[in-house]
Amino acid sequence: MKTDSKSDLYRQLPSVDELIRASELAELVAREGRKPVTDAARSVLDHLRTEINSGRLDSQALNAAVEQIANTVERQLHESTGFSLRPVINATGVILHTNLGRAPLSDAVIDHIRTVAASYSNLEFELADGKRGERDVHVDRLFRQLLNRDSNDTTAAPQRSTPGVSTIVVNNNAAAVWLALNTLAAGGEVIVSRGELVEIGGSFRIPDVMAQSNGILREVGTTNRTRISDYAQAVNNNTRLLLRVHRSNFQITGFTEQPALEELVALAGARGIPLVEDLGSGALLDLSSLEIAGESGVSHSVRAGVHVVTYSGDKLLGGPQAGMLTGRADLISRMRANSLFRALRVDKLTYAALEATLLAYVKQDYEAIPIVRMMLLSKDAIGQRARTVARSLAASNLAIDVIDGESVIGGGAAPSAVLPTSLIAVTVKGLSADELLARLRTTDPPIVARVIDDRVVFDLRTVLSAQDALIGAALRTIAESHP
Repeated sequence: MKTDSKSDLYRQLPSVDELIRASELAELVAREGRKPVTDAARSVLDHLRTEINSGRLDSQALNAAVEQIANTVERQLHESTGFSLRPVINATGVILHTNLGRAPLSDAVIDHIRTVAASYSNLEFELADGKRGERDVHVDRLFRQLLNRDSNDTTAAPQRSTPGVSTIVVNNNAAAVWLALNTLAAGGEVIVSRGELVEIGGSFRIPDVMAQSNGILREVGTTNRTRISDYAQAVNNNTRLLLRVHRSNFQITGFTEQPALEELVALAGARGIPLVEDLGSGALLDLSSLEIAGESGVSHSVRAGVHVVTYSGDKLLGGPQAGMLTGRADLISRMRANSLFRALRVDKLTYAALEATLLAYVKQDYEAIPIVRMMLLSKDAIGQRARTVARSLAASNLAIDVIDGESVIGGGAAPSAVLPTSLIAVTVKGLSADELLARLRTTDPPIVARVIDDRVVFDLRTVLSAQDALIGAALRTIAESHP
C-alpha cells in the first residue's frame, strides 16, 4: 500500500490567503478583524505542518483536520486574543490562597475602582485650594480613625488616641520591609532573632531583603529561644534598629522563648533606636473571637509603642495587594522622602480599592469584607449549603457525601489555625480523583478543589454562594459525559 509522502500531504493544506477568503471564516473576519484571524490561521497551519513533518498525520487524519480547520482557527483565535487572567471558583477551603489571588474584593470596592478608573480623579490634587496634594491622604485618614478606636471594644467611641501616627502605601509587604530597612538602617546593624529569619513564598528571605536594603544583619538568640537580654547585649554604636518578624507560615513549638513586644518597645526606647515590626498579615479586626491565635493586630502593635509596623493589604485586611507602613509620623515622613519610594508606590486603582475596604471597617460592616465574611461562616451554615448541592446531584455514577473537615486561613497567616467546616466529598465512577480535578479545571469558570482519601472535596466556605449552582452543574456535566 502506497503511503503519501510529506510533500503530498503539504500540498493538501490550503494557503493562509485561501483559508482567510473561505466563506466559513467570513463572519469571523468581519467580527474580529482580518489581522487577528490571519495570525490564528497561520498558527493552525504551522501546527499542521509540524504534525506532518513528525509523521503523526496521515492523509486520512489530515483530511479530517482540514475539514474542521475553520473551527480550529476560531478556537485558536479565542485562545490567543482572550484573557489569560480569569476568575476561578476556589473550593479548596484556603481563604487566602496565594496562587488564586488571595483576598477577593467586595462589590463596593469594585464599584469604587470602576468609578475612579473611568474618569480623572483628585489622586494628588487638593480640591480645596487647587494645589498639588499627596496620594497618601486618601487612606491615611481612615487608618487614623481605625487605630484611634479602643482595640478591645470595636463598638466603643475612641478613647485613647495614637497621635503622630501616619501610614503610607507601597506595592506589597516585602517592599514595605525593604523601604523601612533602607530608610532607617542603611549602613548600620539591624538586630533580629535567629528564629525570625524566615523564608516565605517566592523565596522572600529576610536576610536577602536586609542585604538588598544595605542593612547589616545582626542575629541574636537561637532558633527556638531568644531573650530580651540577647537583644540588649547586641546593641552597639552601629545599631540602627530592632526588627521583629512574624513567622508567617510556620510555628516553633516546645522549648521556646520570645521576648514580649512590650519588652522590645522598652529596650528600643531606652537605647533611643526604632523598633520595626514586620507584622505580615496585618489584621484590623480582633480575631480572638474566631479562636484564631497568634495574629496580633495592627492596632495592638501601634498602641504597644512599635515605631513602624509593616503589613499586607491582601491578607487578613481583605483588600488589594499592597504593603502598608504605619508608625511614628517623623519616621514615615523619612520613608516618603526616600527617592525609591516613588518606585514602590501604588496607583489610583489600589488606593480606590484600599479606601473602599477601609471604609467597611470604619462603618464596622465586616460582612461586606469577603474574607472576614468567610471566616465568620459557621460550620452549620456551610453544611446546609453543602447538603443542598449534594441533593441536586443524583446520578448513578456519582458517589456523594457531606463530611466534616477543616478550612485554613492561608496566605502565611495563622499557620496553626483551622476553622471547622463541612465538605462535599465526590467520586465519579471511572475517574480517579486527579482526573476529576483536571476535568473541573477545564470548566467555565474553572473550579479548583482538593483531594482527601482519594475523593475530591469541595469546601463551600471559600465559594461565593452564587457559585454553589455552578459546582453542581459542572459535576452533572462531567458525570453525564462519563457514564
